[in-house]
Amino acid sequence: MEPPLEAAATCKRKNINPIPQKKTKRLKTGLVGEELLECRNSSQPQRISVLPNQLQQPITVNELTELLRYAALGKRGGIKKPSWCRLLHQKRIKAINVVIVEGLTQSYFYKHYLYLKHLREKYTIRVTFTPSAKNLASEIFRHKIPESEDGTNPEKCNENSSLHKALMSHPVITKFGTKKRGLTAYVLSEEQMIKSHFPVKGMPGFEDFVCTDSVDCVTDNSPLYGIDCEMCLTVKGYELTRVALVDFDGNCVVDELVKPENRILNYLTKFSGITPAMLRPIKTTLKDIQIKIRNLLPSDAVLVGHSLNNDLTALKLIHRHVIDTALLYRGEFGRKFKLKVLAETVLKRQIQTEEKKGHNPFEDAAAALELAQYFIDTGPRQVVELHLEELWGYRIEEESPGSAPAPTPSLRFGDVLQTLSRSVAYMGKRSDISLDLSNQQWHNSDKEVLNSFRRKMQCPFLSVLQLSSLSDYLQRSFPTQEHQHQRVCANLREMCVVFAGPFPAGVSEGEVKRLFSCCGPVRRIKMLNSAFRVHAEVEFELLEGAMLAVKTLNGLNMQGQSIKVQRPVNESMLDLDLTFDALMDDNLNTSHIYAVKLKPSITKCIPVKVNGHMSDAEGSGVNPAHIMNILPPTQINGKQLQPKTTNSKLCEETVRETFSIFGTVESARLPAKPGKCARHAYIEFESSEEKHAALSASEELLKRDFLVCPSLTPPHLLSWAAMTTTNVDLDKRAAEDKMTAQEEDQDVGHMMKKLDRRLKKLFKCLPDDTLSVVVLPGYTSAHGHIPGLCLMEVKETP
Repeated sequence: MEPPLEAAATCKRKNINPIPQKKTKRLKTGLVGEELLECRNSSQPQRISVLPNQLQQPITVNELTELLRYAALGKRGGIKKPSWCRLLHQKRIKAINVVIVEGLTQSYFYKHYLYLKHLREKYTIRVTFTPSAKNLASEIFRHKIPESEDGTNPEKCNENSSLHKALMSHPVITKFGTKKRGLTAYVLSEEQMIKSHFPVKGMPGFEDFVCTDSVDCVTDNSPLYGIDCEMCLTVKGYELTRVALVDFDGNCVVDELVKPENRILNYLTKFSGITPAMLRPIKTTLKDIQIKIRNLLPSDAVLVGHSLNNDLTALKLIHRHVIDTALLYRGEFGRKFKLKVLAETVLKRQIQTEEKKGHNPFEDAAAALELAQYFIDTGPRQVVELHLEELWGYRIEEESPGSAPAPTPSLRFGDVLQTLSRSVAYMGKRSDISLDLSNQQWHNSDKEVLNSFRRKMQCPFLSVLQLSSLSDYLQRSFPTQEHQHQRVCANLREMCVVFAGPFPAGVSEGEVKRLFSCCGPVRRIKMLNSAFRVHAEVEFELLEGAMLAVKTLNGLNMQGQSIKVQRPVNESMLDLDLTFDALMDDNLNTSHIYAVKLKPSITKCIPVKVNGHMSDAEGSGVNPAHIMNILPPTQINGKQLQPKTTNSKLCEETVRETFSIFGTVESARLPAKPGKCARHAYIEFESSEEKHAALSASEELLKRDFLVCPSLTPPHLLSWAAMTTTNVDLDKRAAEDKMTAQEEDQDVGHMMKKLDRRLKKLFKCLPDDTLSVVVLPGYTSAHGHIPGLCLMEVKETP
């Protein structure tokens, strides 16, 4: 029912993209009742996750755009799920924001990790990004939407290339496409019903409404029932005075007057046709009508009406499966046609005429039912083409025979979104972007970009922001980009380095490597021979290996010689403990531990007691309860190592069996080089409490040949050292100017901190349910790709 003019309240409603008809011809409208309410109030966050087998694989610009396309269009647009990640609740995505921070690499992010508090704490997904020689911002907009599996183009507006270009943005075509579909394609989803103010079980304000007995899903063969109500104004508001129900064959099955519970102020006779004399003898109540309609409607019935939400509200009735003709025949900018206009234009029938006093609900219910049946049987495209001039008020001018054929609709991502009336925008420095100039804003600084974006009245559906101030600063300060990168890498590799010694005379590099390998894979050993004593520089592949070496091997007694194991002492390492604490608390590592598998024979022979414990709840450090000193071929702590008799292999089954006593093991990752057995593992628990329980039980784990410590290396990296490149000449050059680098690093750090603050402000102004992506694109040098980093998060309601 259309509300009386005096009572009609203007309400702007957003168009909701429907779920396309599937081959099974069934439409699930979701959970109902308490299940639905529980789902709505669930604490499970909307989130994005990388598949375990893809976590350590760098993504390319194609894979990034694969995610962006799916986030924007989803399966209803013919887009497959990304092959490398999962996006939960894609339908809830309201906007996509991509920030490209020019000139930054993955190494820069971790070198200045402490400055980037917002990025490291807010974004739960981090993955290595492969740099591209092409303009990344332009690639996002110009990337073509692939054809779907059935050979059609992804969105409804592109389903038929013969459609006249003037109709591609028509509201009916944009909403429903051009293909003829069954009635389930037009049944409102629960989300659409909520946004259109339909009574929905579990939603506030509808607690005393009566629910019909409805099945979970309907089919294209389900019966349609038309319904319409008339109301009057009482002291409690608008109440029901008459209702009519029409079955799928057009027969009137209900047409009754209803006595309102409260005193009537205005019968609204002009619209309802109800007079005091008509209602005086009536005994039928709202409750009687509710019972009658519930008994009459089949369980798979689909109710049809015009502005049906008003009728169901008047009936205080909740029905799960509805079609609203006011939402089928859509006008531009959300405008709705009156039922009288639709009946006259489409059905060629006069209703609600001046000769009749008020509306006839049977007549209106029948008209709404026929309008829905006509729309379903005819199809949206033909409905638009047949009634374009009469209903929507414009005509298509035929092109002259000599004119050029209409261009094929563009399948570029940015163009498709604009065709669907979704705004797109680029903000950044002047660049060659594959996007209309009207959708570009050029700025000279990051501050201008941010301020311009925050001033926008409404966030664009797809916005790409390019921040270049930091890149410009680095280019001015460090003309040799490769040299600066190598210096950053040298600083990062130092975090994996320990110095050890003095060793007994004659100890070899291989012997030192075998000793330190008990803590994790060793990347490089450099023997340091002074005039009197032998020391070694040990570089691990993992941060955890260096941490365990300092905590477990420091003080080792080898042939009467006490060995000291320590970190490098220089300016770049002064904040190392703060960095380690931050990495331990990183949301990527909150439930992860690192474990090394020892050989049983070594565990029995060389235990060394160390006071303390592996980790406390604050993650302030690692102090193992028991430690092992292993693998030198000579006497250690007065005991001779026995010959190796077993080679205990580390496998996922062993890891899960050992660590499941502390809680649920979500995953166990066992990195290993090709052809070699894994000797260490990263274990993810369900909660941080389970992680700390495992760390506190280091003594018991040692009895099972395991050394453990908190995880430090981010899960997307195979090893910490692997993200740095090795070039001897450049490394040497970087080492030579280390003394002059500290002041420059501080300047870069301050720039990083300013960048982080701006990204925080930007994230704060994004609307909820926005997919936020920050890309540090890296670059390509003479020595190959310098990888970047991609950070992703879906902004949730606080």
